[in-house]
Amino acid sequence: MEIKLAEDTFLTDDFLRQLINVGEVDILVGLPTHNNAKTVGSIVKTIQSGILRWFPRERAVIINADGGSRDGTPELVTSISIDDVRRGSNPYALRTLHSISTKYASSPESPAALRTILAAAELLQAKACVVMSPESSSIEGEWISKLLRPIRDDGFDLVTPTYRRHRFEGLLITNLLYPMTRALYGLRLREPYAQEFGFSGRLGGEFLSQNVWDDGTAGSGIELRFTLAAITARHRICQSFLGQKDHIERRGSDLVPALRETVGPLFSALEPDFPVWSAVTGSQPLPTIGPDHEVLLDLVRVNRKRLREMFTTGVAELATVFQSILSPATLAELQRIAGSGESDFEYSTELWVKTVYEFAASYHQSVISRDHIIQALAPLFRGRVLAFLMEHRNGSAEDVENGIESLCLEFERLKPYLLQMWKSRE
Repeated sequence: MEIKLAEDTFLTDDFLRQLINVGEVDILVGLPTHNNAKTVGSIVKTIQSGILRWFPRERAVIINADGGSRDGTPELVTSISIDDVRRGSNPYALRTLHSISTKYASSPESPAALRTILAAAELLQAKACVVMSPESSSIEGEWISKLLRPIRDDGFDLVTPTYRRHRFEGLLITNLLYPMTRALYGLRLREPYAQEFGFSGRLGGEFLSQNVWDDGTAGSGIELRFTLAAITARHRICQSFLGQKDHIERRGSDLVPALRETVGPLFSALEPDFPVWSAVTGSQPLPTIGPDHEVLLDLVRVNRKRLREMFTTGVAELATVFQSILSPATLAELQRIAGSGESDFEYSTELWVKTVYEFAASYHQSVISRDHIIQALAPLFRGRVLAFLMEHRNGSAEDVENGIESLCLEFERLKPYLLQMWKSRE
């Protein structure tokens, strides 16, 4: 196999030698890791069994891009014997399944991990690829099939997951990322920021050649940029239902990093993507294999008092910051809500959408530090979460979905407001 390399390739010589030994492949599974020794062993075995069961005749490789693990994660990935898995799944698989690892940095960086996986896919001329999260113990071998088959068999370029979630899980997705990307880009894509997704070699190579790696905007959240790039380039996209995924609980202090990983990249993408999203009206459904969502109604304890305190304190302490970001009418309404009694608390969908759109326009204008804008959104998002929890604490699965759909429609209805704010602040 002859591998053509760019002179400025960032891949190590050792990793390149491993890729040359692998040769061309049909399927590539990317596994970004950082200190995942507790879960990565079972995940690799599940990936191997999934490949052996559903793709026994394809040439396949697992690429572990590690961000400097100190717990032996890479060694676990490469030491797991395919023969052990083969005995329990498909003893008649016709191809060798390679598993190789490379260290791309001394600290975890989402863009560097994905870039390494995309570069390996391009060099190995992989036709269908999938990235899997190393943190979920609920992964099933069938996930490999559900994310890869639409690419291999039906010509899709991107396959994003849908999950079975508790009604109060993934609120950043359901109350901001999904409705906003749907309204702006016109596609009802439930998981725009996915940690498991399938993609074609064509899409991977195209994104790899873009300048997002060095333009200072990639940062964390590169997976969202990847999804938006597929949308703006009009690649074929579908969704595939994976079922239930373990939820990693985040403490309240983790909200700002989560906003940086998601809302930051979304707001950044709006500038280069303006010619695309500014011309979109309404939204269209995506081809979906299985349901596009499932809602669980298990009882979950939520500290509503704490959420309200963080909202009211934030509105008071950040008043001067909000004066730079928000319109006087929006800020006055938020201050009124912050001073209301608990029984009267209501953060309406219209006010929330206007809040988000004004933040996006202010981010575009850089009225203050962009990172400070993202941080300032945290207490207001907590207020929106509190309103959502109070509205749906006794609701059915259908009620919850209807609430999310109403919010999406409000984002679509008020899109002209974003365009007005965007242009008025230029």
